Amino acid sequence: MKKFLVLTVLFIGLLIPAACSDDGEEQIEIPEVTEEIEIQDFIWQGLNLFYLWQESVPKLDDSKIKDQTAYVNFLKSNPNPDDFFESLIYNRETVDKWSWIVDDYIELENSFAGVSKSNGVDFGLVRFSGSNDIFGYVRLILPDSDASDKNIKRGDIFTTVNGQTLTISNYRNLLFNSDVDTYTLDLSEIINNTVSPTGVSVTLTKFEYTENPVFITKTFEEDGHKIGYIMYNSFTSNFDKQLNSAILQLKTEGITDLILDFRYNGGGSVQTAIYLASMITGQFKGELFTQEQWNSKLQKEIGNSHPDWLFNNFVDEIVNKDRNDNIILQEPINSLNLNKVHIIITGGSASASELIINGLNPYLNVIKVGTKSSGKYTASITLYDSSDFGRDGANPRHKYAMQPIVLEEVNKLGENDKDGFDPDILLEEDLANLGELGEDDEPLLRTTMNDILGIAPKFSQTKGMEYETISNSRLHTILKDNMFVEKEEVRKMFYNKRFELE
Repeated sequence: MKKFLVLTVLFIGLLIPAACSDDGEEQIEIPEVTEEIEIQDFIWQGLNLFYLWQESVPKLDDSKIKDQTAYVNFLKSNPNPDDFFESLIYNRETVDKWSWIVDDYIELENSFAGVSKSNGVDFGLVRFSGSNDIFGYVRLILPDSDASDKNIKRGDIFTTVNGQTLTISNYRNLLFNSDVDTYTLDLSEIINNTVSPTGVSVTLTKFEYTENPVFITKTFEEDGHKIGYIMYNSFTSNFDKQLNSAILQLKTEGITDLILDFRYNGGGSVQTAIYLASMITGQFKGELFTQEQWNSKLQKEIGNSHPDWLFNNFVDEIVNKDRNDNIILQEPINSLNLNKVHIIITGGSASASELIINGLNPYLNVIKVGTKSSGKYTASITLYDSSDFGRDGANPRHKYAMQPIVLEEVNKLGENDKDGFDPDILLEEDLANLGELGEDDEPLLRTTMNDILGIAPKFSQTKGMEYETISNSRLHTILKDNMFVEKEEVRKMFYNKRFELE
């Protein structure tokens, strides 16, 4: 049986020629969507409404649904939902490098909570200069993971997996095959700019693992300074309490300066970024941290009806809720009231990490140490196949969900840096001398501390072995380097204002 949409307001949605009912209301007949194409229909409807670049994609134009037969044939033309989704993405290689779709939203939801399959080895991948061969280097070992009691540590190098040499064409299958949980790494070391085998092999197995992103919290005392240090690896809202506790620890210890280590932090929750910015400061409660820019039709509608939804202000309280609007965490924010912060960044620092820098720039002296950050300035939202694109009432016949880019975050001044933030003090990690994280002689931390103390950098900027960065293990998790927002109120408002089903 066909459905009919009753247009209740003049709105941004599907402006389709329609007949009038007896009572004068416009009735819009929409295509009959069978189970065969229901996922494609969900994808198109969600992207047509929420996608940041909707106006730039002809296939997402509102007029696409005017011809019912043509619309159904369009959905049928690409029977694979993943391929259909990709066909609607705007300039995948150069503009929207981040939107994604999953066929199991349970796994997606777990990843938001910091839960994923992991063997505990966080690693980077680089390519030898002029070669297709690549090697991995261990960046850190997660505590209480499979790797934590194995003979592998930060700074170890590997060039083979299961006896096969890693190359640009096989590393994804060898290291990130979702059907294989166990593999063996043959370890090497760098001596005189040459990678040499050590003869040590380590077999690792991935298990379901929950990562606490607050990796290190320490205070260093030198020359009258108490320098607080937090290595923070992901903006995970399930650990907001632990983050707030880490800030309280530093506050209790009386720190005078703060170093945030985002070198491997690919981002996460915008709300958590707001909380962290408020913890660093405290003196700006109620002032604007960042503002959101949606696609033009959503921006206009939100601006007209709920303009406050477009602004993210500094706060003094953590209030986290579940999807049923039940409060699961509510506590005062522990604030440091600083006017300066040092942040360690690399190419692995993205999205919410960069949001902290950008949002604080108009208020504080933000000093960046390391290498250029990623350049990820947009945020996504989770869309489910339901009447309002929310989790409740999701289509029970499948578990597809989308995470499309829906907005750009800019700071108080309307500024952003889409190419990534350049460091004020340039220093690359030396793969032959990574140092131990959290120790005061680790090169990036030492350099940052020296800047606080007014000491010139002691580490050389020259690179030994020539290599090209290829990827890292965090980019092959379901979240990758993405930043996301939770906008239940926006989803519900737009559905209710578009139409009611009869």
